[in-house]
Amino acid sequence: MSTHGSSHISLVQFEQDKKNEQFVEPTESAMEFVHGSMSVFSRLHSLRGKVRLFGHFFHAQFLLLACVEFFSFVCAYLFVLPLLYSSAEMVVPTAYKLPEAAFSGLVLMLAIASMGLYDTRQREGIKGALGRLMVAFLSGLGVLTAANTLYPVFSISNIFLVQFVLIAFIYSILLRLYFYKFVDGNVLQRRVLVIGAGKRAASIDKLRRKTDQRGFDLVGFVRTSAEEPVQVRKQKIVDTDDDIRTFALQNQIDEIVIAPDDRRRKLPLDGLIDCRMSGVAITDLLDFFERETEKIRLDLIQPSWLIYADGFKRDVLRSFSKRAFDIIVSSIMLILCAPFMALTALGIFIESKGRGPILYSQARVGRNGKCFKLYKFRSMRTDAEQDGIARWAKENDSRVTHVGSFIRKYRFDELPQLWNIFVNDMSLVGPRPERPEFVEQLCKINALYKERHRVTPGLAGWAQVCYPYGASKRDSMEKLQYDLYYVKNHGILFDFYILVQTAEIVFFRKGVR
Repeated sequence: MSTHGSSHISLVQFEQDKKNEQFVEPTESAMEFVHGSMSVFSRLHSLRGKVRLFGHFFHAQFLLLACVEFFSFVCAYLFVLPLLYSSAEMVVPTAYKLPEAAFSGLVLMLAIASMGLYDTRQREGIKGALGRLMVAFLSGLGVLTAANTLYPVFSISNIFLVQFVLIAFIYSILLRLYFYKFVDGNVLQRRVLVIGAGKRAASIDKLRRKTDQRGFDLVGFVRTSAEEPVQVRKQKIVDTDDDIRTFALQNQIDEIVIAPDDRRRKLPLDGLIDCRMSGVAITDLLDFFERETEKIRLDLIQPSWLIYADGFKRDVLRSFSKRAFDIIVSSIMLILCAPFMALTALGIFIESKGRGPILYSQARVGRNGKCFKLYKFRSMRTDAEQDGIARWAKENDSRVTHVGSFIRKYRFDELPQLWNIFVNDMSLVGPRPERPEFVEQLCKINALYKERHRVTPGLAGWAQVCYPYGASKRDSMEKLQYDLYYVKNHGILFDFYILVQTAEIVFFRKGVR
C-alpha cells in the first residue's frame, strides 16, 4: 500500500516540477539523451490530455479515475465484503463471484457517469460533487436491488448489497478527495506549443478556466515573424532560436498547434517536419478546439477542413445498429412509460376541463430536410400562437399551464416522441428537430445550419448535454457547434454515452423553460 501511494505522489510531483521548470539551453549530451528517449516519449504523449474512443474525446484523467473506481468496486465486492461477515452466504468461490462483481461495479460506474462526475465540464466544488455522488450511489443501489429482486443475479442477499454500496461509496469519496486535490489539472496534461501569436492563437490563450485547461498545459506561443501582431499574453511568447525541434524536445512538448492568422506567412516547415518525425503531434487549430471543447468552432471553420477532416462518414453497419437500438429501446420505453403517459393525459384533461387537445402535433425538419409531425403532450394554452407567428419559449413563459410546467420540468411532455422514434421520424439521439420557420431564419445566418439535417434528429442530443436551453438565434448558433460535432463523430457507443449523460439533465432539471 505504501509503495503504491509513494509512486502515485511521485508522478504528481513529477508533473508539477515539469510545469515549473524554466526553459534552458540544451547541451549536446542532453540532446543525445532526449533524442534517444524519443521512442518512449512518442508512445506516451498520446495518452495525455484527451483520448479518442468511439469517435468521442475522453479526458485521460477521468478515464484513469473511472478505471481505478471500477477496479476498486470489484475488489470491494470480492475481498472486502466477505471480511465483514462469517455467514455461509458469503462463502462462495471468487471465480463464481467475479461476473456479479463486475456487473455491480459497472452499474455503479454508469450511475456515477449519469450524474456528470466523469465529465470534464463539471464546475461544481467538492460539496456539489459529493451531493451528486450520493445521488449516483442511491440510484445504483436501487438498480442493483431491483435486479436482484426481480431476477436474482447475485449470490448474496440485498442486505449485503447495501453494505457493498456503502463500502464503495466511502472509498469513492476518499478517492475523489485525493483526485481533486492532487490529480485533477496536475497530471496527464499535454504540453502544447502554439505557432502564431495573433487573433487565432489568442483564442487558445482565452481558455483560462480550469475546466477548459484540464487537457493541456500551454507552454507558449511562437511568432511566425517579427512583424506579426501580438494578441496573446506577452509573458507567454517564447523564442525557439529558429530551432523548433530542439526547443520541443528539450521542453517535452507533446503537441504543436498551427494557428497563424495569415497562412501565407512563412512557417518553419523543416522544423515542423523534424518534430513530426520525432513523435511530436502537429495539430490544426480547429482540430485542437474540437478535441478540447467538444464542439466545432464556427468562427474558425474553413471549407478545406470540412473536405479533409476525419468523420462525416456513412456506415451501413452503424446505421443498422442505430436503427435496431432505436426500435428496441423505444418499444420497451413505450410499454414502461404507458402509466406515466396515461397520468399525464389525465392531468391535462382535468386542468383544461376537457377543452382542447391532450396531444398536439407540430411540423419539424427531419433528416435531409424533410418535414414530419412531431408529437408532444400539450403544455401551453390552446391560444399560445393564436396569431400564427412561431415564437421561442421564454423563461417563466406565461403561456405554459400549471400541468404543463410540471411535465416540462421532468420532460414528460416529450414522451409521445417515442412513437416518432419507433416510426423512424426521429432517433433516440441526434440534433433536436427544429421548426421550419426557425430553420429558414437560421440557415440565412449560417449556411452550415442545414448540415445538422444529415442525420436523423433525436429525442436527446449532444447540444442538450453541453448547452442550456436554446431560445434565441444566438443560442441556436452556439448549439449548432455541438450538433456539427455530433454529425461528424456520431456512433452507437457515443449515443449511449449521451443517453447516460442525459439522466443528469432530467434529474437536475437543466434547461427547463
